Amino acid sequence: MSRAPALITALMLAAGAAAAQPTTQFTIARVHYDGGGDWYSDPSSLPNLLAFVGAHTRIRVADTEARVRLDDEELYNYPYLYLTGHGNISFSARETARLRAYLEAGGFLHADDNYGMDESFRREMKKVFPTRDFVELPADHDLFHSHFDLPDGLPKVHEHNGKRPQALGLFQQQRLIVVYTYESDLGDGWEDAPVHGVPEATRQAALRMGTNIIVHSLIR
Repeated sequence: MSRAPALITALMLAAGAAAAQPTTQFTIARVHYDGGGDWYSDPSSLPNLLAFVGAHTRIRVADTEARVRLDDEELYNYPYLYLTGHGNISFSARETARLRAYLEAGGFLHADDNYGMDESFRREMKKVFPTRDFVELPADHDLFHSHFDLPDGLPKVHEHNGKRPQALGLFQQQRLIVVYTYESDLGDGWEDAPVHGVPEATRQAALRMGTNIIVHSLIR
């Protein structure tokens, strides 16, 4: 049975469109995947991002992240998925089909490149959408201006291979359904300041970028 209505309801509530349930709060659902990568990395990042979103927007946010596997029944309760980690990512055939159905039903995925996940993430997304390719989002794309104005595009937080940061997107028609923040490592910028020693100006840029991604996902 299709779970799209539940997802649509979650999207509306998170965006504040349904005042009948004022206690409903938006959260980010971290994807628990197999393959050996540390899907749980940067543990302080998502609570910090949620707190920043709550302080700088009108979105009602939870204090903590959710955690979900792609084959969990609860997947469709979360309009926003986040995936990160170092090392290998692997989706089963069922998880691949579920992620495709979730995204086509209105869901959204933000994948944040932590060193070592790029090759396997691209491989697995080709299983999800074999005929679609990532396209780079230019600095004038709405993603960089949905709440905060980020005229230079995606900030660079952590050096991996010395490459420039790229915000890459997958689309369903005109709707942005996946954002892959490559060679940026926003999660390091969201973490508590002492963890990675990221300069405060860079941390603020990372938090603003994360906020823009969330806002864009809810109003697209």
